[in-house]
Amino acid sequence: MTESRTNSRFLMAGGGTGGHIIPALAVARELVADGHDVFFVGTERGMEGRLIPAEGFEFRKITIGGLNRVGLAQKLATIARLPFATAGSMKFASEASAVFSTGGYVAGPPVIAAILRRKPVVVMEPNAIPGFTNRRIARFVARAVVNFPETARFFPPGKTEVTGMPVRDEFFRIRPRPRDGVLNLLVTGGSQGSRALNRAMQESWPVFRRLGVSVRIVHQTGTAGFESIRDEFAAAGMEGAVVPFIRDMPGAFDAADLVICRAGAGTVSELAAAGKPSILVPFPYAADDHQTRNAEAMQNAGAARMVRDSELSGEKLVHLIGEICPALEKMGAAACSLARPGAARRAAEILEEVAIG
Repeated sequence: MTESRTNSRFLMAGGGTGGHIIPALAVARELVADGHDVFFVGTERGMEGRLIPAEGFEFRKITIGGLNRVGLAQKLATIARLPFATAGSMKFASEASAVFSTGGYVAGPPVIAAILRRKPVVVMEPNAIPGFTNRRIARFVARAVVNFPETARFFPPGKTEVTGMPVRDEFFRIRPRPRDGVLNLLVTGGSQGSRALNRAMQESWPVFRRLGVSVRIVHQTGTAGFESIRDEFAAAGMEGAVVPFIRDMPGAFDAADLVICRAGAGTVSELAAAGKPSILVPFPYAADDHQTRNAEAMQNAGAARMVRDSELSGEKLVHLIGEICPALEKMGAAACSLARPGAARRAAEILEEVAIG
């Protein structure tokens, strides 16, 4: 453990999607293990409103909306709301020894408040090009932990460290599973689901049955359209389960032979930690097309196959699965070679260092 101030208190900022929250939770557990207090700031309607209280952490609420991929009215409302959300976060920032930001629109007000309060801010940037919030605050941060060496150019010299993404220890404890006669597929479009993946999986069910493929599917759909997909899945006579959200994602990874998913930085880091082969379908509207870059890196390493969203169909998925099934073990080993253990531990140590400083 790094030498640190006794019982420091850390504010964790970030949310909206699981990709912003899960890494923060991994770092928070490390801080608690070191004897510190941790609390989160986020919105009630974001994924953090469910995930953080379920993990037993203190959760402070603010009201703020997004700026990316929203209409003009939403942007104007968010800009108008920002000063009030920032003012409401000033008290939270004053309680903290340091602030850890995983980005997203939720991070804006508490991070701005921390900067105004002259509290040290450590940001996590998983993508090659930082998101909107991190680009705006880059020159004010105490430290930045990044996933790609080239990301350092967006932050002041000497303030970045390549740690990889914080991933829960449970993913690193997953071991290769022996194959039986059934192919176990895990399908997830992320915490909010993916219409493209949902549609392609629905198209795949009759193809699997026509070809006589023995498959068990666990499919996280997101809340939109969940009930109709679940009912159609049962009517199609498929084996497995359709659920709106998977709380125990490490357990779902452990039971899977192959994962079909988007290519966010958190997801590909979890695939590497678990050593799971995958079919990656990058979200085509991701900022700076970073998901395509992630998927290409995994494919070039032999750990995954990439399918573009515009090319995705049930027929294509089933035939691609048939092609790669003989190589699943080799792909899993390639994924494992990309893992970066200890990212959450190192991020916690950096937070402790800036709290002292």
